[in-house]
Amino acid sequence: MFGPGREYNFTRPNEKGEYEIAEGISATVFRTVLDYYKTGIINCPDGISIPDLRDTCDYLCINFDFNTIRCQDLSALLHELSNDGAHKQFDRYLEELILPIMVGCAKKGERECHIVVLTDEDSVDWDEDHPPPMGEEYSQILYSSKLYRFFKYIENRDVAKTVLKERGLKNIRIGIEGYPTCKEKIKRRPGGRSEVIYNYVQRPFIQMSWEKEEGKSRHVDFQCVRSKSLTNLVAAGEDVLEDQEIVMHHPPQVDELDRLNAPLSQMAPNDFQD
Repeated sequence: MFGPGREYNFTRPNEKGEYEIAEGISATVFRTVLDYYKTGIINCPDGISIPDLRDTCDYLCINFDFNTIRCQDLSALLHELSNDGAHKQFDRYLEELILPIMVGCAKKGERECHIVVLTDEDSVDWDEDHPPPMGEEYSQILYSSKLYRFFKYIENRDVAKTVLKERGLKNIRIGIEGYPTCKEKIKRRPGGRSEVIYNYVQRPFIQMSWEKEEGKSRHVDFQCVRSKSLTNLVAAGEDVLEDQEIVMHHPPQVDELDRLNAPLSQMAPNDFQD
């Protein structure tokens, strides 16, 4: 921690050559940690926060594990140890299972990835003529019972988010969602339209983005409205009943910069200000 040969020193000496340590650490926690330098074991008394003790051990470069920590609150101790184990475990899952799928999406020009984690025993059998609702076909499927069990715990999902943030990814979402696996039945609607009912299973999903300019992406927003008025094009061709309804689409939103750069011939009359 103080040696000049260390690559990263946590502390720096003052003008007197002295090291000031334990800033922000309570006296009770620091006194508890001092036992380590006498016996090699930290006996944590009741009332000491295990997360605070963990932070202090990290600061003083003391290994926080079952060989050095003794406390009455085993739940809190095991929780911290589980966080360490989950961090290391997800690092491996990320490199071995998730990253190859992300690379595949990146090679297609995608800037984000949505992965659904299925078990090794799951199977997906979609009807080609009646696929599930739009959206699922853009999801990537990862078959891994180990990762499925890992994401079962909300604490592990929180650790996974931390790891992904540390690796520079953004817009991270991890949770549980329904995923269609196979067709159950087909309902016939009036007019001959078919409605397919799929069997959905609850499975973990992970979504992340590596888009650098996500705030500058342009999204075209079309709004669909009903109108009883007729366009000149329709009225000129034939007589239409007054109560006939047609669907009109609003034009996409246009940035002010696009209006300034567009040729005059392409600008709509309402683009000119009075």
